[in-house]
Amino acid sequence: MKQPLFSGACTALVTPFLSNQVNYPMLEQLLRRQIESGIHAVVLCGTTGEAPTLTDAEKIEIFRRGKSFVEDGCTIIAGTGSNCTAHAVDLSSAAEEAGADALLVVSPYYNKATSEGLYAHYEAIARAVHIPIILYNVPSRTGVDIPVDVYRRLSRIPNIAGVKEASTDITKITKILAACGPRFSVWSGNDDLTLPVIALGGKGVISVTANVAPVQVQALASAALDGDLDTASSLQLRLQPLNELMFCAVNPIPVKAAMRLIGYDCGFCRLPLTPLPGEHFEKLEKLLK
Repeated sequence: MKQPLFSGACTALVTPFLSNQVNYPMLEQLLRRQIESGIHAVVLCGTTGEAPTLTDAEKIEIFRRGKSFVEDGCTIIAGTGSNCTAHAVDLSSAAEEAGADALLVVSPYYNKATSEGLYAHYEAIARAVHIPIILYNVPSRTGVDIPVDVYRRLSRIPNIAGVKEASTDITKITKILAACGPRFSVWSGNDDLTLPVIALGGKGVISVTANVAPVQVQALASAALDGDLDTASSLQLRLQPLNELMFCAVNPIPVKAAMRLIGYDCGFCRLPLTPLPGEHFEKLEKLLK
């Protein structure tokens, strides 16, 4: 059986800003912290990394600098999704040239492609690059839920490695795993479902909470993969209050506030996202203390 691209926890990293520009020294600091915490894969410029408000030039430079800094110490997964197939192909090719190890490609948003359109979109991107691709299904953001049959067809394409499944339908997870076979990995896209997804056969989690608590999130994923359900369930329950607060406002507003509170000032989100409201900030501050 082919080994998964990664197993355990992968952090969907925030993009740090200083005066609304990308703060590259802080980016290196964040990457170093993740590696030292036992995280061996990160997503750059995903949803948590504020991809919609980054220019293509900024993204490519983040990919290039990120890979240059970590070298072989961490798998760099580049967020290159778009609702325009041609744009996604161009950005994916540029990310590969910049040194990215793999791609995270969100399904086309707003357009509401048909099943055939979803397949054709991902097939075109896969044919344009040589590195692994992780599909990204997040229907609460895109307005489209990728059907299981589309996963089944896409799983036959050699460099499509699996999916970050950020729906909340556990039954769908079982159907994906049954339809696509062991070569096609499923990673939870929801921190609160890490243990259930791994218990069903998933390979880990692509995590927002791991920005704040990388050691604990990796420990949870590792325990679940090892079959130590007592430890995994204990950690899942311990992390749940933090998981909930990470989504008390739209991601990544809360996680950026949390990073400031633990001593990593990553700036505020770019507009149209605004700072975390005071009542939520107070709850987060109390929890992190």
